[in-house]
Amino acid sequence: MSLLRKSRLLLMAFSLALGAAIICQAVFMAEAVQRIFVEKASFSSIMLLLGTLLTVMALRTLFTYANGKVGLHMAARAKTEMRSKVLQNLTQASMFSSLQGQTGGKVSIALDAVDEADSYFSQYMPRMMEASIIPIVILVVAFTLHANTGWILLCTAPFIPLFMILVGLQTKNKSEEKYAQLAEFSGTFLDSLQGLVTLKIFGQANRQQQEIERSSLSYRDTTMSILKIAFTNTFMLEAIVMLSIGIVALELAIQLLVFKSMTFHTAFLLLLLVPEFYSLLKNTGTAFHSGRTSMGAIQKVEEMLEESDQSNTHSSSEEGVEQLSHPHFPTGPSSSEFVTPSFIELKNVRFHYAPGSFALKTGYVSIKPGEKLAIVGQSGSGKTTLLNLISGLLQPTSGEVCVNGRPLSQVHEAEWFKQVSYITQHPYIFAGTLAENIALGAGIDVSRADIENAAERAGLAELMAELEQGLDTPVGEGGRGLSGGEKQRLALARAFLKRPSMILFDEPTVGLDLRTEQILQRSITALSQQATMITVAHRLYTIQQADQIWFMSGGVLSDSGTHQELLERVPAYAEMVQIQRTGGIA
Repeated sequence: MSLLRKSRLLLMAFSLALGAAIICQAVFMAEAVQRIFVEKASFSSIMLLLGTLLTVMALRTLFTYANGKVGLHMAARAKTEMRSKVLQNLTQASMFSSLQGQTGGKVSIALDAVDEADSYFSQYMPRMMEASIIPIVILVVAFTLHANTGWILLCTAPFIPLFMILVGLQTKNKSEEKYAQLAEFSGTFLDSLQGLVTLKIFGQANRQQQEIERSSLSYRDTTMSILKIAFTNTFMLEAIVMLSIGIVALELAIQLLVFKSMTFHTAFLLLLLVPEFYSLLKNTGTAFHSGRTSMGAIQKVEEMLEESDQSNTHSSSEEGVEQLSHPHFPTGPSSSEFVTPSFIELKNVRFHYAPGSFALKTGYVSIKPGEKLAIVGQSGSGKTTLLNLISGLLQPTSGEVCVNGRPLSQVHEAEWFKQVSYITQHPYIFAGTLAENIALGAGIDVSRADIENAAERAGLAELMAELEQGLDTPVGEGGRGLSGGEKQRLALARAFLKRPSMILFDEPTVGLDLRTEQILQRSITALSQQATMITVAHRLYTIQQADQIWFMSGGVLSDSGTHQELLERVPAYAEMVQIQRTGGIA
């Protein structure tokens, strides 16, 4: 039996007990008033009755507390499970899914939306359980004592849930709008913080400040509109409850004073039960409002999980996920050999980011194990996009990227990335020490000697000697305190520690000085000795050293071959090389 089912059964049991306690309290209260004010009984003669009344009141308080406690435990478990699913989804999501959406929006859902779900379990579910049991018990007692009162309750009660439904639908829509705007505001704010320097340089800081203010005010207005609905809801519920109780009181007064067909004890008992009946429904209305607000937050979480699941389905096979048959994946940093390089094929790959946008096309091309491939072309020709398709960060719109004869979409993502290193122009450096950042490349525990060896092979020996704490030197979020070349060498150290079978470089030496570039080139050469290397190249040296060159033009892989072959048959390539030789940029 699931924990949620057990909690619901507990809520049902406590609600039944609470209903019995409410009835008993009303009975003993009516009896006490009857004995004291009508029968003029002495105080000593009703001591037992008053003691019983106090006991019942204490039990009622205990059952109410128990119901709330069960709701709080349900909320805590539900939030823990929900946040665990969100975090698990984010950490295990495919690379394609991870690249979608704003970081700030995801953080907002993982923190704020999950917390907002609390009131659904802690308030809405306990109140709804009480409302589904206790009013029925009171209604049965009312019909037993006086049918007319029962009919009045039965006829007026539906107005409260009906009003709740109408208001709740509007609240839910507003709540969804609220969380959409909160995600937008969070994303805008985080983007502004991360790009603050760029905004200041281009004189856009004030404009971005106004954009943040607009998002903030929009979120405030939506929140206030929800509060307006809540206040209106409370007012209308109070009005309905007061009117309904007045009708019952009038009918009982007529029966008691005019027709004299009812005893004082019965009339007073009904007058005690009727407010309890409507109070439960009214509290349910308030809880319903909170529940609908929470449901909007829960729906945002579910939408995020569904979108990620769809992206993951798009990026990997759901059934029969197969491992690569030929490569031997690295078992740890202690091995001195690289894993066996893979044979890569691109079979008529087509890709576009959106209909009508940039489109990439290839025919059939292949990369042999251990080959050095350079991808060249003008800016915007699709070089980085092609690299992302080969790496598995993007999925083809049509066609296939195959590894050792198997479509990449059928290869388990985690196993594929075990044998791939991707070094971009701006590798991300996490907050921590240099050693901790290098150790990311292994994926498992590594020795200090392994880390030092990887750092030395990546050309970081001189930097370590200059730093007082060496590899234990802390670096801030985003690698503050490291130059561009140092970041690149740190990324190379990760690759040395990982020992991949395939290394992808996206113009890693762009913007570096000649000396730093030479250090990196030596490290890259050493790293790629036993691995397939694919480089988005702009330096003539890199192009000439490649075993094979792919030339991109306008999103089309227009030709492939060696450096000399492309010089002879591709005028655009020859022109690009000539510009490079005369001091321009390819």
